[in-house]
Amino acid sequence: MGSKIKFSTYNKSQNYDIKEIINTGILVVGAGNAGMMAAAAAAEDGAEILLIEKEATINLMRLSIGGVDTNAQKRAGIKINKYDLVEYLAAFAQHNVDEGLIYHWVNNSAEAVNWLEDNILEPHGAHLRPEPDASVSNPIYKAFPTQNDATADDKTFASYGKWFQAKVEELGVKLQFNTGLVELIKENGEVTGAIVEDTKTNEYFRINASKGVILCTGGYSANKELLSEWNPLALKKNIFNDSPRNDGAGIMSALNIGAIKDEMPAGCVFDRGLAPVGTKTEEMYVQTDRYADWLWLASHPLLKVNLRGERFANESTPYEFIVNAASKQPGYLYAMIWDADFGKYAAQFHTLGCARVGFPGYMASAEKLVEDTEQYVAKGLIVKADTLEELAEKMQLPLDNLKKTVARTNELAAKGVDEDFGKEAYRLTPMKKAPYYGCTLGGRLLCTFDGLRINKKMEVLNKKYEPIKHLYAAGNDSGGFFCGSYPDRVPGTAASHAQTFGRLAGKQAAHND
Repeated sequence: MGSKIKFSTYNKSQNYDIKEIINTGILVVGAGNAGMMAAAAAAEDGAEILLIEKEATINLMRLSIGGVDTNAQKRAGIKINKYDLVEYLAAFAQHNVDEGLIYHWVNNSAEAVNWLEDNILEPHGAHLRPEPDASVSNPIYKAFPTQNDATADDKTFASYGKWFQAKVEELGVKLQFNTGLVELIKENGEVTGAIVEDTKTNEYFRINASKGVILCTGGYSANKELLSEWNPLALKKNIFNDSPRNDGAGIMSALNIGAIKDEMPAGCVFDRGLAPVGTKTEEMYVQTDRYADWLWLASHPLLKVNLRGERFANESTPYEFIVNAASKQPGYLYAMIWDADFGKYAAQFHTLGCARVGFPGYMASAEKLVEDTEQYVAKGLIVKADTLEELAEKMQLPLDNLKKTVARTNELAAKGVDEDFGKEAYRLTPMKKAPYYGCTLGGRLLCTFDGLRINKKMEVLNKKYEPIKHLYAAGNDSGGFFCGSYPDRVPGTAASHAQTFGRLAGKQAAHND
């Protein structure tokens, strides 16, 4: 797939004012989940590795990692039917995927997860805790217990980024920070290295990589120009981007030397973006790595209405689906409203993954969830009212519509049957007890998944679907695995996809001639 947006194309006669030529075996671009795992795997197999990162630190190493038949799962007696899982993932994407790649992930995920536990966590007194509680009563949104959480006490997460960095350095990997990819060098049909730039001095370097280049730069979610071309709806339904590093450099550098990418967009969107009341979606797109104004409660199946005060979808869906549904409503954003008993409802909702209450959710208890929510009342991003009339005024919602919606919601909750949108009975809650709360919500784009087409060797493909020699991609630079929305009922898939394919890419590149 081509693009109107171009980085420069390398030409040996072009004057880059190269300060230095650096020689290595494998160049890994991007120090995130895929890049760190690729570097470790290749170094273990004896290759010389240079790992570059345009920022001053490695990226966040994900704390919940998916997998199938991991040691942690075996200890807990958890067994996942891989055929059901793969078919679910393929069907979730309407088979707009390379199903063979999904099987390749399933068959190799345990090795990557086990390596992480054995080599990074256990030496520091931590381990992986499997998450067995993945049942969902609605068969349309079936869930799988793929999640493995890094922890030392089974009560809190264990952050392992520094441990991982120390491990790759111990393996002999050279890390070079503040170094961004400019373009790939392709000579005689083979990728031989890259031109890179020191992001502090703006000096150029040429890196020769005798065994190849592995692209792990994390997609293009922070590049508004690329989003407007490849996924314009993402700019309308999302008001935050939580991965400001991901500028598309890896994907674009490969496209510029003849690679192809997924034709349909894919991304991971969370429904937790708080906007000031009255915000228009085109006025807000905040790039942050601090998860600013991130409302955990927003992923709970409370009453959600469009900007006309009307309910518009089943709130008991995967995170991104309510954001997708809102994109078919006036203004793209939506409102969530609830009553004083919301802390009590948290236990009965039984949310999964990071949205659940209690570890491995990020809210340790219902009390913590209430406290987290109340902070945004103080900031003015959540409004609080003693009456529906006051709530409608503060939320800028039509009062008549809002009153009708609340009355219908209370009626359905009393019946125990959602006759309008089919939400499960245990997730139907009334709105009767003041004070009432409300907020305006939009999506948070965590990453894009539509990446470069690859084969099972992680080799990047050209327009003839042939591998470009010595060029690999992993993580969100690689495609063929997701389409449309992220399947969050298979927890940890994105992190595991990155780490597993990073490991496979590193091992493959290490054995090049």
